[in-house]
Amino acid sequence: MKSETGTAAAKHNAAKAPGYSSRFTVAAVLMACVLPAVGHAQTQTKLGPAAPVTYDNKYELYAGLNYMDFKAGENLPKRMNLGGAEIEGTYWLTGKWGLAAEYRGDAGTTQVYPNASIYGIHRPLVYMNAALFGAQYRGPKNQHAALDFHAYGGIASGVFDAGTQGAGSGNVFTASQNANLVGLYNDHTAPIFAVGGSADFNRSKNWAIRLSPDLIFEHFGNETREFFAISGGIVYRFPAKKK
Repeated sequence: MKSETGTAAAKHNAAKAPGYSSRFTVAAVLMACVLPAVGHAQTQTKLGPAAPVTYDNKYELYAGLNYMDFKAGENLPKRMNLGGAEIEGTYWLTGKWGLAAEYRGDAGTTQVYPNASIYGIHRPLVYMNAALFGAQYRGPKNQHAALDFHAYGGIASGVFDAGTQGAGSGNVFTASQNANLVGLYNDHTAPIFAVGGSADFNRSKNWAIRLSPDLIFEHFGNETREFFAISGGIVYRFPAKKK
C-alpha cells in the first residue's frame, strides 16, 4: 500500500514538474500546424496526391523548427527550453536504409542558482550547436504518409556564459567565472545522441510535411542525461534521374 501511494505521488509530482507540460504544449502546437495540411493533402484525390508517391528518390532534404528541453548545469534545480532550427540531408542506399547528416542549432534562457542576483544575472542565455550522423530506416508507407526510424550520434558545442557578464557592485568576475558561480556548465563540447522517428505526410510526390520526436542523450556533465526533443518542418525528395 505504501509503494502504491508513493508511485501515485511520484506521478503527481512529475505532472507538476517544471517543463513537463511545456514539452507537450509544444508537441500540440506542432500537431495543430501539421494536421490541417495533412487533411488538405488527403482531399486532393480519393487515393492520395495527384502524382503517385513512389519513394524512389536517392536524396532527401529536411528543414524545420526544433524544440528540446535541457539542463544547463549539473545541479540546477529546473530544466530549460531550447528552441531553434534543424537541417538534415539523407542519402538512401536502398528503399529501406539511408545515411543521414544533420545540424541542430538551439538557444534559450535558463533559471540558475538564487545567488545569481548578487552578480546582476537574470535568466542567462544558453545556446548549442550540434552535428549528428547516423542511419534512417523507412518503415510503413503509402500514398499519404511514411514512418521512418533513426539513430544519430555526434557532438554538441554548448555556450553557457553568453548571458553571464553580470552587472552591479557584486560582479567582479568574468562571464565564465560567473557561469560557474550560478550553476552553469563551462563552455565545452560533448557527445550527443538522438534516437527517434518521423512521420512524413505527403503533399505531393516530392514534398512532405514532417513531425519528428526524439529522445536525446547528452554527456555535458558527469553523467549521461536524457531529454525530449521534437521538430516539425518540410521534406523535399529530389526526383530520381530518368534512366
